[in-house]
Amino acid sequence: MPVIEFEPVNRQSTAEMIADRLRTAIMRGALAPGAQLVEADLAARFDVSRGPVREAMQRLVSEGLLHSIRHRGIFVIELSLDDVVDVYRARTALEGGALELILDGRREIAYTALEPSVSAMLASAASGDAAGVSDADQAFHEALVESAGSPRLIRAARTLFIETRMCLGALETTYADVRDQAQEHVELREAIGAGAPARARKLLVEHMRDAVDRLRARP
Repeated sequence: MPVIEFEPVNRQSTAEMIADRLRTAIMRGALAPGAQLVEADLAARFDVSRGPVREAMQRLVSEGLLHSIRHRGIFVIELSLDDVVDVYRARTALEGGALELILDGRREIAYTALEPSVSAMLASAASGDAAGVSDADQAFHEALVESAGSPRLIRAARTLFIETRMCLGALETTYADVRDQAQEHVELREAIGAGAPARARKLLVEHMRDAVDRLRARP
């Protein structure tokens, strides 16, 4: 019987932990677009050897959140307007697929799962908290994909949601009244729960298209 070599469990889990923290830092803007990541500095900050840090960074390179420039180093991606449009185009296809699975027998599951984010969005909108509305917006769409019950869709959505969050700081200021942003999600949730399937599909596509139009309209 051939000998199978496995990577040490502790090293693997450490690399994944570091990757998770780097993803969060990128998503929240703590690591700004264009920022350079230095392996030795990160190893010192995480108090680990350079191996797990190198592995974590390569994971994020493969996910498209970091990019490597020969002879220069590894940097956080910078999203152009074309990139943002492409993110929303991909999200429309992915969330549209999730919606089809939901409409095929998982509507009640999705309706329940979407309630916390809608409530949070309404509360934030009522107090004029644009950042809170954006956080709840993100949670809504994550819950939508998770409600489809497809692990592969969830994995595929992860990077897209992080890229979206990187540009939501711009998006949250494009609504004259954040209550309009919240209301769009109320209507989408109701359509998913009990409305005509065609209406749910239409609202989702329009919501994604509207986000792109608002970003394009910015100076």
